[in-house]
Amino acid sequence: MSEREDAIFKTTGCKWLLPVSGYLGLSLDQVNFLACQLCALLAAFWFRLYLSPNHASPMVRHAVATLLGVTFLLFCFGWYGVTLSHAASHLSDITNVHRYSMVTAMGYLTACHVSRVFIYSYGILSTDFSGPLMIVTQKITMLAFHLHDGKTSEYIHKNTTRSSTKYLSYNLNFLSVLVGPCSNYKDYIDFIEGKHISWRLKQHSGTCNGQNGYDKIPHPSPLNTVCRKLLVCCGCMFFFLVITRSLPITYNVDDHFVGHASFLSRLTYAFFSIQAARPKFYFAWTLADAVNNAAGYGFLGMDESGKPCWDLVSNLNIIGIETATSFKTFIDNWNIQTGIWLKTVCYDRAAKHRLALTFILSALWHGVYPGYYFTFITAIPITIAARAIRRSIRHHFIGSRVLKLGYDIVTWAATQLAICYTVMPFLLLSVEHTIVFYRSMYFHVHIISILAAVVLHQKHKPREPNATNKPAPTSSCSSSSFSAAACSARCQPVHSNNNDKVN
Repeated sequence: MSEREDAIFKTTGCKWLLPVSGYLGLSLDQVNFLACQLCALLAAFWFRLYLSPNHASPMVRHAVATLLGVTFLLFCFGWYGVTLSHAASHLSDITNVHRYSMVTAMGYLTACHVSRVFIYSYGILSTDFSGPLMIVTQKITMLAFHLHDGKTSEYIHKNTTRSSTKYLSYNLNFLSVLVGPCSNYKDYIDFIEGKHISWRLKQHSGTCNGQNGYDKIPHPSPLNTVCRKLLVCCGCMFFFLVITRSLPITYNVDDHFVGHASFLSRLTYAFFSIQAARPKFYFAWTLADAVNNAAGYGFLGMDESGKPCWDLVSNLNIIGIETATSFKTFIDNWNIQTGIWLKTVCYDRAAKHRLALTFILSALWHGVYPGYYFTFITAIPITIAARAIRRSIRHHFIGSRVLKLGYDIVTWAATQLAICYTVMPFLLLSVEHTIVFYRSMYFHVHIISILAAVVLHQKHKPREPNATNKPAPTSSCSSSSFSAAACSARCQPVHSNNNDKVN
């Protein structure tokens, strides 16, 4: 049996689109995912226009959103979708015990990851049943921690039956059930009940002393934003079909290529193959964002020019990623909602070793393939080294525009190459391929980052404050809920989730 036939044989989802899969040369799971997301986009427009809070009660909106989500799960994953729905309904009773919720949800997710590795071979399926469960795990644990912190208890305890319906809708709604993103429970309930946009317009107006009248204007339409994001999706799909396929990741560990190509050639190919691998992630996350916006969800507020901003649940910033001049900037703009989740449940709560624990949790959440652990463990010394290097030398270059431009160019190249080196095992998956790649790179990023982290960490050890050198008092604007931009422009809307990610 060929690899293609084997992949089809092991597919648990619906096989109605098998001819389309063969025609496009994509796996059946990819075609099913794309079909469901396009149906979700159409359903989202219908949901906003004909099932708006003015036309339907919140309970009806919850029920329809859940039923559509379960339908998409069954279509994409078959009996695994039933397992996912069953798991979500049983975990919905976990409301107050955040640690138990974390252990239970992550344990169930890990068991499913293990079963997938046991049942399926490496690299066969690009879309698998564990993806939606990863999103549900984020939602379950995020809500449990918010309950523990006392942020959302009033939304849960009003009515047991109604709360169960809301909870299932939050976890399994068609807007985010396949690829996310994970959003704040309160934001989602406000959206279903019709308070999402009006509350943010009033908040914006109130922040500026009510002088702009944003709370009196009609609700802004997301149509322009959705069209723009769909154009980005089209560009990413074209890039994937034309460029990505011509630069396969596995060629980085090809015996002939590794044995005969020069180091510079190997490094160049690794760089461009990683760049070419990103559009499929851009496509999936941008399409998911467009689906949420089409339903009227994701309104953040009005920007500086008075235009509506629909980036509340956005999962990436493509420009920020491609122009990142530091490891932190790249991370802050990639898989944003997962970063918020990691910060909420781990980074902000760990007493020590916060960075390492957060990266390890991220690896565990992604799955049990060894490549994930190589990636996130490698990221630890690189992140520490990047912090130390930036702290040591950046101030020497910011005084001159020319020097600053040169610094930005060098740090951009260094960041992108470091990301390439770090992420490669994530895509190669196996230990054997990862070691082949690292050997072909002579482990140079490991060596440089560890040396820089050790040497510069000793140089910049924090000193105890004394009576003459006390830290400046912190203003109310420096809260972790606010960015620097929000401090300088108080009229700008604030994200309801804490977006100060691992840095």
